[in-house]
Amino acid sequence: MTVTAGSAGTAATSTTPARVLDEAQLGHLKHWDDLSRRLPHDWSLMQGKGAGEDDFGSYRFQLAYMVYGLALTHRHRLPAAPGLFRPTIQRLIDKLLMPDVWLYWRDVSRGGMVMNAHLSDGYHEEWDPVVRDNIMYSAYVQSCSLLHDHLFADDRYAQPGALTFEHWSFFWGGEPKRFAYDRDSLNEHLYWQMVQNGYLGIACEPNCVFQICNQPAILGFRLHDVITGGDRAGEVVAGYQQAWADFGRLDDTGHYNQMILEDSRVVRPNALQAPWVDAWCGALMNTWNHDFVHEHYPRQVADFLEPGPDGTIAVRSTPAMEVMGQTVVNDTCDLGWVAAWASEMGDRATLDGILAHADRFMAPTWRDGALYYPRNDTENDAEGHRTGIEPMTGNVLLGYARLDVPDGLHELYQHPWGPEHVAEPALTEVGRDVEVSRAEVVDGVLHARLRRRGLDADGTVVLGRVPDGARLRVDGQEVAGTPVPEGLRLDVPAGPAHDVELVP
Repeated sequence: MTVTAGSAGTAATSTTPARVLDEAQLGHLKHWDDLSRRLPHDWSLMQGKGAGEDDFGSYRFQLAYMVYGLALTHRHRLPAAPGLFRPTIQRLIDKLLMPDVWLYWRDVSRGGMVMNAHLSDGYHEEWDPVVRDNIMYSAYVQSCSLLHDHLFADDRYAQPGALTFEHWSFFWGGEPKRFAYDRDSLNEHLYWQMVQNGYLGIACEPNCVFQICNQPAILGFRLHDVITGGDRAGEVVAGYQQAWADFGRLDDTGHYNQMILEDSRVVRPNALQAPWVDAWCGALMNTWNHDFVHEHYPRQVADFLEPGPDGTIAVRSTPAMEVMGQTVVNDTCDLGWVAAWASEMGDRATLDGILAHADRFMAPTWRDGALYYPRNDTENDAEGHRTGIEPMTGNVLLGYARLDVPDGLHELYQHPWGPEHVAEPALTEVGRDVEVSRAEVVDGVLHARLRRRGLDADGTVVLGRVPDGARLRVDGQEVAGTPVPEGLRLDVPAGPAHDVELVP
């Protein structure tokens, strides 16, 4: 079978094209790495329109989907470069655990919004951000830590207290708050919440069980099964299917039902036909429900697209909701989520049109080799073209869409790496100054394409898991790497990209 560059789940052979990242893809990876290196509590370029970190553009979603995007890129495009991805993912998870990201739950847990105000006398201020409800945060901590440990064959987040939520302020809040979990205890806790709710799902805000937010938890269950054994993901999916069969996964218009209210068991449809509801849910649910998602995608997405000049495609958004006499301020991220959905569905025409629109009307910005689209609160330009863009879309989702492959999440879920993968030669350490556009093993040979960005930072790589007698070549010329305990260190030469081979 001939495999195109970047195709999912297929090892390259000598007859298939090399998987090489383009400049835009490399720019997104650089931006994510740069954001991961910001000092604690520095959220520059990541602040959206919403206040309180309780909307769809919040830090937790930006951080989590950068981790997901890195995981997909490693899995499908640069499988032999763990040293490129591992440190960045660890830094992003560190940020995901910061109180800036989860303290919103202290307030949201008390209820008072329109769909749980009648129950709020039974709620209390909850500081532990994962102990009840709040699957819109807990599932991302669970799945991101398990992605790390699966991809890198590591038990980093299995250590006691590896996922600990801590906060203390001199000025307010009283005694220090500390809630210690790890990947196994958190996974167990979420599993039993699922069971206790009849597999219908775990609530985001109290009383509100969103379809979308339970999909990352299912991915987490699957990864935990891969690492530790068992089939809890299969059990949860079967129970989830049965639970939702009583209500219908789709509403009367064929769009995904948004949520179900726990107390009344009333289903809330996608009444406004908001693009983010279908796109976010469909992209994630493709992990385990491939045929269903693909069957409904063409008709669903057609309701959201707005063709523009020269093949560009915009995504319409619904007007802001009016609730209790107030206009809801929220980053919906519609364009970004439809791009991510189209990428996962393999809908290249729609994806290319959306990216062309973003590149023409949304001010793509390069900064020290990093690519992003800066926040713009002006919804349309003078000619009516959509210009409004949120940090979640401009920092994360457009890059995610460029780097994912058709059925990327589905393949990660259905065909995880086995132990043979981590025995292959790989770039196990990558200096900050080194750009990696290719890293894969083809017929037993490690192929990498490396470029030194400058001369001021670390410009070395370590090739690990080196077979005895292996030969190292740079641009076809045999060279002697520096032996180190982990393998061979190579100082990447300056200049254009260099092709590196480790030949057994």
